[in-house]
Amino acid sequence: MRLSSIAARVFPVAGVVFTLCVGGCAPLSPELTLHGPVPTPDDADAFDVALFQTVGAHLARGHRWKLEDDGTVFDAIVDDIGRARTSVDIVSYIWHSGQPSDRLVAALERRAHGVACRLLVDPLGSPDFDRNVAPRLHALGCETRIFRPLPSHPDFERNHRKIVVVDGRVGIVGGFGIRQEWARGAGSPDPEWRDINVRVEGPAVAEMQRAFAQNWVEAGGDLLPPSDFPHLPPDGDARVAFVSSTFGTVTNADRLTLVAIASAKKRLWMWNAYFVPDARLSALLIDRARHGVDVRILMPGDKNDVAAAKLGQRHSYGPLADAGIKLYEFQPTMMHAKAMLVDDTLAVIGSINLDALSLTRLEEDAVVVVDRALVEALERDWAADIAKSRAVR
Repeated sequence: MRLSSIAARVFPVAGVVFTLCVGGCAPLSPELTLHGPVPTPDDADAFDVALFQTVGAHLARGHRWKLEDDGTVFDAIVDDIGRARTSVDIVSYIWHSGQPSDRLVAALERRAHGVACRLLVDPLGSPDFDRNVAPRLHALGCETRIFRPLPSHPDFERNHRKIVVVDGRVGIVGGFGIRQEWARGAGSPDPEWRDINVRVEGPAVAEMQRAFAQNWVEAGGDLLPPSDFPHLPPDGDARVAFVSSTFGTVTNADRLTLVAIASAKKRLWMWNAYFVPDARLSALLIDRARHGVDVRILMPGDKNDVAAAKLGQRHSYGPLADAGIKLYEFQPTMMHAKAMLVDDTLAVIGSINLDALSLTRLEEDAVVVVDRALVEALERDWAADIAKSRAVR
């Protein structure tokens, strides 16, 4: 099997299966195991210290947020591009030609004079971008870059991030891709894919801009100007940290996942698109359940775009269900979200899947938010999603 043969299947678990088939890569199983207790996020100061010493990020005060579920994320991006005064920076694993792409290209065409436009995509997730999208963007004065071009970088250390930063002041992250499935079911009666994204204003946006800049410079782009890193005074009630992750023996994606799960003392509700836990991650989830934590996991059902992911997901069910963990499969369409609720105050939203590739090899990102109002908003999302799901028995 060649890399090009899986380019159309641009999701992480497909890469895991391919890697296991051909071998010869670095081990995919993370090596980190946490020892000792992790503070509950309800004690935000103590949890902040735990977060800082594991992923190097602080929960900064003074943020505003807005959930942009499913295809509403494109409305938010278009609106923010329309308000841009200095720059629009986007890194996306998936950017295909089609209606969502056309909307963003049209918004960039209308952007204010002098607004810099920089767009970075991964070639595995965006196989037609260079041919069908980039020329239109170049005509608008936008710069585009390909992250680790194929076939010169035929590996699985790909860029799975989804980050939009406007003027260095507004950031959008989540699970969305720029492709038809997030606007409506492509060629099918299914609704748009289910996803969770969040728009953030506040000091953590500078870290989103830094993550973009690091990828941009690696791909051959210039350093960003100081104007793209404005002073961002606190404005809002939420405490937010932004966590970026890159390939390593132990990654920030893995550290963050373990810390968030281990911090749960009352509740752990998780949405995850490609849930293929290794024995270590399953053991941690089971441990939380056996310590009285209400553990629930919402995953795709039969409408899963990667057959191997569905097999791996369902293979994990037995021990989890035996420990009392509640498992659900979403029915209407592909459930692509990567988010979790911990206890009463913590939400994590980003691009991180609970599979070995996402936790060890890919460029990933997430926002960590301590804010009861966001947790309550996601609780409402959870109730609506569970009403459209099947409990696994």
